Amino acid sequence: MRHTLPRMVLARGACYASHPVFREKTDGHYRDIGWHEFTEQLRARARGLLAMSVQPGERIAVMAPNSPQWAWADLAIQSCGGITVPVYHTDALANTLYILNDSGSRLLFLWSPAVAAELVERLDDVPELKRIILLNGHLDHPCVISLTGFLRPPDPVIDRLVDERLAAGRADDLASIVYTSGTTGTPKGAMLTHRNFLSNIRACHTLFDISPRDTCLSFLPLSHVFERMAGYYMMLRQGATIAYAEGIDSVPLNLKEVRPTILISVPRLYEKMYARIMDRVVSSSWLKRKLFLATLDLSRRRIAATQAGRTPAPWLGWLAGVAQRLLFNKLQEHLGGRLRYFVSGGAPLARDVAEFFLAAGLPIYEGYGLTETSPVITANTSGALRLGTVGRAIPGTRVRIAADGEILAAGPGIFRGYWHQPDETAAVLADGWFHTGDVGVLDGDGFLAITDRKKDLIVTAGGENIAPQALEIRLKTDKFIANALICGDRRPFLTALLVPNFDNLIRYARLKRIDFLTVCDLVNHPRVLELLRRRVEHLQKGLPGFQQVKRFILLSRDFSAEQGEITPTLKLRRRLILEKFDAAIDAMYLSGDHSIHDAGFCIVDNSPPEQVETGQPAKNPLE
Repeated sequence: MRHTLPRMVLARGACYASHPVFREKTDGHYRDIGWHEFTEQLRARARGLLAMSVQPGERIAVMAPNSPQWAWADLAIQSCGGITVPVYHTDALANTLYILNDSGSRLLFLWSPAVAAELVERLDDVPELKRIILLNGHLDHPCVISLTGFLRPPDPVIDRLVDERLAAGRADDLASIVYTSGTTGTPKGAMLTHRNFLSNIRACHTLFDISPRDTCLSFLPLSHVFERMAGYYMMLRQGATIAYAEGIDSVPLNLKEVRPTILISVPRLYEKMYARIMDRVVSSSWLKRKLFLATLDLSRRRIAATQAGRTPAPWLGWLAGVAQRLLFNKLQEHLGGRLRYFVSGGAPLARDVAEFFLAAGLPIYEGYGLTETSPVITANTSGALRLGTVGRAIPGTRVRIAADGEILAAGPGIFRGYWHQPDETAAVLADGWFHTGDVGVLDGDGFLAITDRKKDLIVTAGGENIAPQALEIRLKTDKFIANALICGDRRPFLTALLVPNFDNLIRYARLKRIDFLTVCDLVNHPRVLELLRRRVEHLQKGLPGFQQVKRFILLSRDFSAEQGEITPTLKLRRRLILEKFDAAIDAMYLSGDHSIHDAGFCIVDNSPPEQVETGQPAKNPLE
């Protein structure tokens, strides 16, 4: 196979020339970017790179938010035979320096002038970095070149060289070095070839209905391989239009403006949408609440029958269909009115959330994969959907479960290895199988269910094995709990760090006339702690005692990327969080009794406690 990603994209552009390829918001309005402009801009950047003597195999970094600029830089690098090294545009400077050094990147496409100013002060720390191509704004420094100064107009000689480089590309050439998010340690550079990406794209396009009639809203970081393959390369291959959100805060507004047909996200978005909808239902009139819940119940009964392999009774099918349309129409108003389905990955999705959206006629197709697998290993689809699982293996990929429960995968999407880390590579690639580090089970029909990360499994002092993510997902379904982290490894029982849903908690406090001035007052108030204690006890009914949280601490803010506690894709950095809150966690184990215990914990982080205004609290950007 001689295909490469840029050749695939340019070939599809010739097929879909009449359709817009991108939609970008400028000056308050979305504008379409057609395939002709797309191709010209890509080639202008490829000419600029060749003018800088870029050689095949050279690493070039891209640090920018989702935008056409990211895609043009990426495909221009690959068109010249280079290797794209994505860097999260919100990353801390230390992590950026590490990736630039480890990859040996000579050039950097960079969006932010402020970050460029920081980097030029640290050039001695990145000796391989020679030039920064600033995509936005200007910075007066000899190592920084503006985008206008970098771009090159058509030139017969350079254009011929671009064509030669494009033709010389091979499927087994490295396309990208993608650094893992580093949830448990130093990021590792996963080497992904064009073949890796292309095999994943081909397999997934046979499973998902995507065409030039579709529009996808892009807001997950393109530095993450999930968005890069599914929301970028895949969409270009199928001729769909990619509309770029202005940012995570603007997703609700952009949904209504763009009116996408497909939405790709991590579970956090769907969980917050679900919590928001259910909160509105509970707050509505008695009649509306009863009607909604009855409608939802009918749809869920039909889903339960279908999932069990039974044909629903005709009357149930008819009533549930009517009920579904009622739910569907209401939801669609808030999502632009054209959504056909969601895609979810990156973390486990709560079954209640998946069931709700399926009942409303908006299925969430949950899949599973890793950076090292390009990324998709398994996926639920319209033709094979089983709630509570991440679907079946995609075509060409094999999955099996090791004796210790670890998920192993093999196929054309498996990466080449970790950049300059042969020992780490050998640890995960053995006997033709990639060791994922995840634990799961395969049912008789080939559907895979994820239990947890192997390294995250908790073994209590009593020897009980516990998967924390399952319990965390259960806790987060409560309207008063926004986030949760379970503790208890080598401890006598489980404890938890809980982040309240402050919107709902503040409304509750005002309704119950609970006096408070700051969120610190709130999380320490005895009545608030009693409320959460009752909710936690209710959520854990039916679980064995060793799987129940006995004590918890309420935190005064959510885990944040700014504090290094979550990755850009919203995964918890467990080791760091456990270290940061070590003293508070230890305090939960000081008392000898095992009765449920609670306390508040005010996080200062060198800033004053947040003052709560008398008006409405700020909305969470994902709600």
